[in-house]
Amino acid sequence: MERIVTVVPEDGLHARPATKFVETVNEFDADVQVGRADSDDLAPAASMLAVTGLGVAAGDDVRLVASGDDAEAVLDALEDILSTPESES
Repeated sequence: MERIVTVVPEDGLHARPATKFVETVNEFDADVQVGRADSDDLAPAASMLAVTGLGVAAGDDVRLVASGDDAEAVLDALEDILSTPESES
């Protein structure tokens, strides 16, 4: 499964949003990859270093790719994190 999501938190995928993103990935039985929507390169979404290394800022589109038993559920949870302003999370 694949989904494109626009990043809303003003810190992008850095600091607190990235921590919450990685922790959420690790709660599900799924293999998740993340990357910029304008690139074919994907990184393991369960790795804090890989996620923050993408340099994703607010307003950027990211591509989420998931496989496994919880693929749809993890994509829903990650989309919620990425589309919610940090002040509301």
